[in-house]
Amino acid sequence: MSLALVSLDGLLDQRRVWRGRASEPAGPAAAQPTGHEALDACLPAGGWPPAALSEILLAAPGSGELQLLWPSLARLTRAGERVVLVAPPWVPYPQAWEAAGVMLEHLSWVRANPAEALWATEQCLRSGSCGAVLCWPGQVADRALRRLQVAAETGQTLAFALRGQQAALNPSPAALRLAVDPAQWRVLKCRGGLAPAHPIARPAA
Repeated sequence: MSLALVSLDGLLDQRRVWRGRASEPAGPAAAQPTGHEALDACLPAGGWPPAALSEILLAAPGSGELQLLWPSLARLTRAGERVVLVAPPWVPYPQAWEAAGVMLEHLSWVRANPAEALWATEQCLRSGSCGAVLCWPGQVADRALRRLQVAAETGQTLAFALRGQQAALNPSPAALRLAVDPAQWRVLKCRGGLAPAHPIARPAA
């Protein structure tokens, strides 16, 4: 099975057939487990902060970010939720995503240039038609990240911004900042609680 590249307009048009979360009265957002028990135990929400932006800060590209996210993305797609990749730095390899349990029919890839990628991410988040949206911004202003945070709240969607660890030197409006190192995860910031003092060992690949 292959992974289709979709247009942003076509993706957002899905709102005409599914707008449930956008129109329902606001209430407590459901827990969003990461799929990693030790990590969930350290996070105030028991998982990813729901309807919020999480920053995944990488020691280097390809340092384990997909292994971190795949359990959650697989769970969402199995539930029929749409997962969107906005301008990933590599061409997604469908067989790897499928082997991780992600349902490819619920995975969309949006191609956008750097100037368009944040706008496309914001539109997907606001649409209310996605379970999770992933983007790969580089150097980006605090204001742009704040717009993504607000859009995630509006659309009740998980937002993930994957960036280099040098971004940790600057403040961020993200609800969660998680550093991915070769053998461990470090929670740098978590809304609603204190970041754990000790790193979390990464499970074996």
